Amino acid sequence: MSYLDTTADVYRQAAQEPQVGLCCTTNPVWQLPGLSIPKRMLAMNYGCGSTVNPRDLTNSPTVLYVGVGGGMELLQFSYFSRRPGAVIGVDVVEEMLDASRQNMETAEQENDWFSREFIDLRSGDALGLPVEDESVDVAAQNCLFNIFKTDDLKRALQETYRVLKPHGRLVMSDPTCEQPMSDELRADERLRALCLTGSLPLQEYLNMITEVGFGTVEVRAKRAYRVLAPGHYATDELIYIESVEVCAIKDPMPADGPCIFTGRTAIYYGGEEYFDDQKGHVLLANQPLAVCDKTAGALLALGRDDIFVSPSTYHYDGGGCC
Repeated sequence: MSYLDTTADVYRQAAQEPQVGLCCTTNPVWQLPGLSIPKRMLAMNYGCGSTVNPRDLTNSPTVLYVGVGGGMELLQFSYFSRRPGAVIGVDVVEEMLDASRQNMETAEQENDWFSREFIDLRSGDALGLPVEDESVDVAAQNCLFNIFKTDDLKRALQETYRVLKPHGRLVMSDPTCEQPMSDELRADERLRALCLTGSLPLQEYLNMITEVGFGTVEVRAKRAYRVLAPGHYATDELIYIESVEVCAIKDPMPADGPCIFTGRTAIYYGGEEYFDDQKGHVLLANQPLAVCDKTAGALLALGRDDIFVSPSTYHYDGGGCC
């Protein structure tokens, strides 16, 4: 049995009997006017963050969500796209699709604006999505891609890139870990399925995203997620795992490499009205400007004593140099 079979078994059980502690999201559930989320749906919130951001969901986009869970984020996405088939949910576990359908019936009863027709549930695999090329505006996954081993993760990223329209967005939440893990931990298929031991270092995770072609990447949030403690897991030291929320945009790849925003800011405090680096970046005096890591590095390399560049905050809300 492969590790993907083990994963399917874990989530088959979670579909049949909700397991509140299966994943551990530390950010609150979106509270939107007129939106009621059924209790069973909340209990089946198996993510490690959120992929729902109103900034991504203007103009009633077509949304693809991979790994449906109890359907909570499908319902939240449909809040912004209230038309038949606007939100596509794909899952390889039939029991999870059935549970999501049942939860949607309850959601329809609790929300007078909502119709089950807004959501198109499909049986399928993240490694071979049952979705046409360049057909969705937003693709999302929550605490799924970290489960995949390297080759499968690359395939899943390539598949989401394939189905996104030009300038479409892939919104993700996954655990990351900067510390090395033992071979025993990495080989434990159940712990991988539980979104613990497949965690990559953040830079490696970002590199895999840009390697499939995404020209712009935003690191929107990073939060504490779990610890793996000696005596409980096969480790000699305490391992700290964080969850990260990332948006990858299907922009053309710049000639000098991708623009990755990790929450860095530049401030010019010299005697002129502004500073122009002659590369498309203008810093107004004493006005903070969000900059991608590439631009931050270039500004620091100038060695000026009138430009401050902050370290990464791993919090980014848009705007800036690109």
